Amino acid sequence: MKLYFVLLMKSHLQSYPCPLQFNSFWNLGFLLGITIILQIITGILLGLHYTSDLNSAYSSIFFLIREIYYGWCLRYLHSCGASFVFLFIFLHLSRAISYLSYFYNPNTWFSGIILLFFLMAIAFMGYVLPFGQMSFWGATVITNLLSPFPSLIEWLCGGYYVYNPTLKRFFLFHFQFPFLLCSALIIHLFYLHFLSSNNPLKNTINNKIPFFPYIISKDFYAFTIILSLYLLQTNFGISTFSHPDNALEACGLLTPLHIVPEWYFLCQYAMLKAVPNKNAGFIILLTSIFIFFFFGEIRNLTTFLLSINNPFSLCYLYSFFLLTISFIWIGAQFPQDNFLSYGRILTLYYYFLLICILFSSISFLVSHMPRKEMKKTRVGIFPLLKSYEKRICKRLER
Repeated sequence: MKLYFVLLMKSHLQSYPCPLQFNSFWNLGFLLGITIILQIITGILLGLHYTSDLNSAYSSIFFLIREIYYGWCLRYLHSCGASFVFLFIFLHLSRAISYLSYFYNPNTWFSGIILLFFLMAIAFMGYVLPFGQMSFWGATVITNLLSPFPSLIEWLCGGYYVYNPTLKRFFLFHFQFPFLLCSALIIHLFYLHFLSSNNPLKNTINNKIPFFPYIISKDFYAFTIILSLYLLQTNFGISTFSHPDNALEACGLLTPLHIVPEWYFLCQYAMLKAVPNKNAGFIILLTSIFIFFFFGEIRNLTTFLLSINNPFSLCYLYSFFLLTISFIWIGAQFPQDNFLSYGRILTLYYYFLLICILFSSISFLVSHMPRKEMKKTRVGIFPLLKSYEKRICKRLER
């Protein structure tokens, strides 16, 4: 049994074949895994000092910062590490879209989007735990979105509003979900190593090199750079994104002038503010993330438009990048009429851009695919995954 375990670790960490054409964008997955592990370690150490009680949660955080030896470093490593996690996952997702990873590795794409959902849920519940002013009102806004569902707020919050049972349940979920995240991460790596990684020259490259020592040396070099950024952030507070109102203790009688989440939730928050109806805004909020599953479903359709050789692909990718920056800026502004108008226009443009990609891809497919092959094409996750597994088996037999 030990021999099998050693051979398994060796096949995935030492002799695992990687394409020769890797660039620095392929270090983002390793860095994301390292930041998640750091978050779990620092979170366990913080959980030893945290008290999930309404009257002592805020004071336990500041007792950790002021009285525990290097407690301030531990706390800011964890809070600033969340920003690094989402920075890397956004860059990792952008790289996957740019280089058509959802086309070559759809199972890896689906498991990665599930990881994104896990991370967003964990980050939201962790942001509530310090129970500062912005944490309390942010949790109030998000939990009130569940009001159309009967008894869901009462089940989640333990009452009709954010109170002591809510804090205890959020702490419990925030502590347990990262371990479920690790299992999803193992599945993500399994599907990745089942077919091999993508590369800038697509996935049909036979020039492979072992993971150790060539790729791991690049990953270690990137890790040293990120570790220095961690230390700069925690010790000097360079480019901090935390809202100053969250340093105040939560008060249900004093509403902040502007309720704003952390920067990695500003895109969805801008869409939520742009829609005047609460239920419609919640639907827009969910579909803006669920739509990423659609990339894996239509991978045979989007190959033309999002391929590197297509001149329109850069236009679409730059549009997505500019949309993200614009949403972050609008989400951080006050809900005034001009910013709300910009948010509504950009929200419509976001979905319009995706619809244009879909229909133009379908039109190209209809005009270039023979009728016999069109009859064989079936849309849906299970038929596509089965056909994809058959392709993998044929490649392995060759």
